[in-house]
Amino acid sequence: MSELAVAAPERPELEIVGSKQSFPVRRIYCIGKNYVAHIHEMNADERDPPVIFMKPADAVVPGGGEIPYPVFTENFHYEGELVVALKSGGYNIPEDEAYSHIFGYGVGLDMTRRDHQVGVMEKGMPWEITKAFDKSCPIGPISSVEATGHIDHHVLKTIVNGETKQEANVDLMIWKTKEIISKISEQYELKAGDIIMTGTPAGVGAVKSGDTLEVTCDGLEPLKVTIGARAA
Repeated sequence: MSELAVAAPERPELEIVGSKQSFPVRRIYCIGKNYVAHIHEMNADERDPPVIFMKPADAVVPGGGEIPYPVFTENFHYEGELVVALKSGGYNIPEDEAYSHIFGYGVGLDMTRRDHQVGVMEKGMPWEITKAFDKSCPIGPISSVEATGHIDHHVLKTIVNGETKQEANVDLMIWKTKEIISKISEQYELKAGDIIMTGTPAGVGAVKSGDTLEVTCDGLEPLKVTIGARAA
């Protein structure tokens, strides 16, 4: 192997509950508009097939903590989501085999520059400017399937400054977890280390420096985040 010309980037890793091992993050796949109430909240139509976009792996903030208020936005939104972590993958995964590829589950935040999202959607432009910026993806510890079973009839909540802003059972997802895995694998080869953000319920909103957020889901470790000062 040749010598590297520059320092290799760090590989994001997530804590695994009850284990000394960690979960290495390869890619982050995100599903947009996967709860009917959120679709109506965003004044959009229900979609088929699901909206798939990505965040870079280095957008992950393992375990939460403090994240800066980002540059290039004046309307910074939270979107609490169920997170799926894969142990294997492939192309064209049948729905009835999808669960066999899941390592575990966690909760996360799809942080969004909302003031830029409307414009790029109207123009049919890529979503990176609104979704794929630095530290836009805090993710909590991953719980293995062996420890929790599959998370498919559990309540997801986002709490901002002590007030519940989002609350929905994940069984209200338009596209269920096994369907999401199958659909993504039609377009991409899923692999071990991939993370899937499964979409957010209604109740999204803006946050400012000093605000605290907590995302919870029955049976999973919570994620806690504080919004810090604006990034330099």
